[in-house]
This record gives sequence, structure tokens and C-alpha cells, in this order.
Amino acid sequence: MAATPTEHPSTKETLPSQQGAIPYSCTNGVRTPLSSILPPLVFGTATFNHQYNHDPFSLDTTGLVTSALTHGIRAFDTSPYYGPSEQLLGNALATPFVRETFPRDSYMILTKCGRISSDEFDYSAQWVRQSIQRSLERLHTDYLDLVYCHDVEFVSPAQVLEAICELRRLRNEGKVRYIGICGYPIDVLGDMAEMILRETGEPVDCVQSYANYNLQNQTLAGSRGIQRLRNAGVEVVPNASLLGMGLLRRQGVPIGALGDFHPSSRELRSAVRDASDFCDRHGEKIEVIALRWALESWISTGASCGSRGDPASGLPWTRESNDDVGGAKLGVSVIGVSNSSELEKTMLVWRSILDGLEGGEETAKQAGRWYRAWEWSHNRRKAVQMLAEGVQEILGSWNGYAWASPDPGFVNKRVTNVKVVVGDEDAEYLTPAASPDASVLDKDEWAERSRKTDLPLR
Repeated sequence: MAATPTEHPSTKETLPSQQGAIPYSCTNGVRTPLSSILPPLVFGTATFNHQYNHDPFSLDTTGLVTSALTHGIRAFDTSPYYGPSEQLLGNALATPFVRETFPRDSYMILTKCGRISSDEFDYSAQWVRQSIQRSLERLHTDYLDLVYCHDVEFVSPAQVLEAICELRRLRNEGKVRYIGICGYPIDVLGDMAEMILRETGEPVDCVQSYANYNLQNQTLAGSRGIQRLRNAGVEVVPNASLLGMGLLRRQGVPIGALGDFHPSSRELRSAVRDASDFCDRHGEKIEVIALRWALESWISTGASCGSRGDPASGLPWTRESNDDVGGAKLGVSVIGVSNSSELEKTMLVWRSILDGLEGGEETAKQAGRWYRAWEWSHNRRKAVQMLAEGVQEILGSWNGYAWASPDPGFVNKRVTNVKVVVGDEDAEYLTPAASPDASVLDKDEWAERSRKTDLPLR
């Protein structure tokens, strides 16, 4: 499914029609609302990193990105902190096939700034500007659709404010279109969003939360989460890390080149194993239930800060519009995959979820799909919900638990105002692998500790 396409000197005769643009405009400083164009399914590329894979360069990232585009995905989320992710994504988007078939204005690129390594953060105006310029070069683009300040809980409100102001200057220069913040602690995200609105008179466009809306923790759905962010003027709140950074998997947390990076305790992992055994006894895998439950329920739970952007159809070369699935806002989710099997099965899950939305029954018939697809989707939702409730019963007091971020005693080791030359190969990948506290496994040790990572989904 995700094989790298064969390149041709000229593709005018052999490739599908050029894909249409996402309808963005900016007139007299008034931009198209992000909530009208951001696709509700975003392809996250944190997996193009040493935390999740021993060698990200061995992944067929070009094939994955190309296949994602052909199946309707029109937004990609990355970060300089994700090792070579920006470069791998940029190279995939720069192939002749993608350039000719998917023009730059037909998809959105979301990246981040400010986080350099596990214990280095630089939110200074100088570094933000340098980081954005480097991202533009790595991603082979003249502009970035959305830039987040990465993991705001690690720095002070004043530092966040400095970074936001510089991003807005870059927005005025046409290099950035929308601006957001992201991080883990829900209360900090709310504090920062409110502070930015109070101090500048303008809200951030987007706040991305991760690992706070899944089978183990639904804090993002409460009054401290999406409602507080909405009150602070935030337009869109994407939900990322639907499996809790890989916690909610039968095989346990992912083990990449950095070893076991996951912050969850032994006791929480034991509870998840018990929940996984429960799913096994009912012929399911916990990652299947967790992924489908989070994707399907966030569509409605996150709708108040969702988007009417066109969803990915999940089918090759088939366009789906928001009107085809009822025309309402849909909560935005970020998925992460490492191989073609994970992508294919995730897209099948997404297609089935869309079939169950308003208008899905008629849309399926008009598209020539199974006339009972809508009924199947609703029955599957009931089964998943039943097992999801069973998982949450087993997790017990671990429901809603959040680990500390940052750890007590954290010290930012970044020396600010240090000029880094863009393009310097020695400084190109300031990633978790370069962190002083990282423990890099050799290939043999990694192979023994890791297991197959395919997600059997439906």
C-alpha cells in the first residue's frame, strides 16, 4: 500500500489529476478560520524518530506519506524535536509525484519550535526565528500552516509570550499562518492560553494536547480541558497520542533506540496488562479498542473546538467533503504510524467511523460501498464502547491519572542566545538521542527487547 511511487521525467500523462487547494485566504489581516479548513485527521510524524524506532531512516517514510495523501490525509504534524522527522517528511513531500499531484496548497504542514532536547528549551525570539527558518528549509516550503510552541510546561509564561510574539511577527511576514501551543499538563495549557489572551488581546489559534483523551485519561474532555480552552478563545483543540504514547498496547510501551522512555509507572503498566488480557479474552486487542474509541468519541466530544475541514476518506483517490458526513464540526485527532500495515488498518477504522456519522448511510450507497456500512459502523461502536468500559473498570484508580511533566527539580540546560547556523550538519539533529541522559541501545539489544509493532486494527 505504501510503496514508494515510480518517478517519471514527465507525469502529465500517467498520474492522477492534480489535487485541489485547501481554501485559505488572508485579506487585510483577516485569515480564513482554522476551524473551517484544518482536516479532522492529522498524520503525526513523531514516529519518524529514535524514540519509537531504532532507525527512522530505514522506514519507508516516502511511501507512508504518499499513501497517506492518496487516501485523503491533508495535514502532517512534525517537530524539530522529533529527530530527523522534519527532513524525512520534507523529502517525502518533495518527490516529483507529490509535487505534481499534490501541490503545496493542497495539504497543511504543522510543526513546532522551542524544544531542542529532553532538557533544553529555547523560546527566545532569536531562536524561534532561526528554528522556523530551518524548518522551512527542511520541509522545502515557503510557509508553515501552523506552528506550536512545543511543550510549554517546561518554560515560564514570559518565555512563552516572547515566542508567541515572534511567531506573530513571522506570521506578518507570511512565513507562518496559524499559531498554537502544545504540551501535556491540562492546567498549564489552560493557564498559558488565558495568559496569552489577557496579555496580547488575541487568542492562540490552536492548543494541542497529548495523552489526555484516551481510554486511560479523559481529562481533556472536562471543564479543565476543552471548555476552559474554548473560553480562552482557542479555535481548535487537536487530540494527540491516542494510545498514551504507546502505553495502551498489548506489547507494552514502544522501545526504540533510546530504550524505555515512557514515564508511566510499573503499577500503571501492570493495570494496562490486565486490561489487555481482558480484551484478549473477548477476541480483541487493547490497541484496537483504544484507537477506535478515541477516534470515534473525540469526533463529537472535541467538536466544540473542532473543524469543518474535509476529512480523509480512507479510500484511495476518493475525496470526502465535510458535507458528506453531516456538515458539522468534527473533533480533530492526530494519528501516528510507522509502517504501511498500520496506516492501512488505521484508515479502514477511520472509514468505518465516518460511515457511522450523519449522512453516512446515503453517502456509502452513492459511493457504491456496502449498503449496510452505516449499520456495521454503529454495531461496531456499541461493541467497542462495551469493551472500553470494561477496560476502564479494570484500570480503576488509574483512570484520569497524569504523570508529572516536567519531573520535579527539572532544570533547563539551554544556554540562551547561542547562535546556531542554519544548515550546520553538526547541529542539525538536536534530538532526544543527543540528550545527556539518553541511553542508546545497540541494534542487537534493541532487536531482543523490542517486538513486532504492527497494529492489528479494524
